[in-house]
Amino acid sequence: MTISTVEIDVPNVQDITVTDDTLSLDLSDGRTISVPLAWYPRLLHAATQERNNWRLIGNGQGIHWEDIDEDISVEGLLAGRPSGESQGSFRKWLSQRQSGLTSHSS
Repeated sequence: MTISTVEIDVPNVQDITVTDDTLSLDLSDGRTISVPLAWYPRLLHAATQERNNWRLIGNGQGIHWEDIDEDISVEGLLAGRPSGESQGSFRKWLSQRQSGLTSHSS
């Protein structure tokens, strides 16, 4: 059996919008794609200021959020892949985040 592969040109990100429940990307090919923020728990738990502190990486092939150490690729979004972070890793991150917030508010 022969399987042919199709090469797809992945468009670049032009702009992004993050709301309380959605991540939307405007792409260079004219499409706007939106995914539930629940796909990316770190973004879901981030403050508005942290969500808005992003930069494009890989010549627009991905987005990086420095404050929450999150990277998301256009290719992954187009393929419908949510975060690949393990539950254990996320729980550890969330626990560290919550203890950091508690110590700052004291």
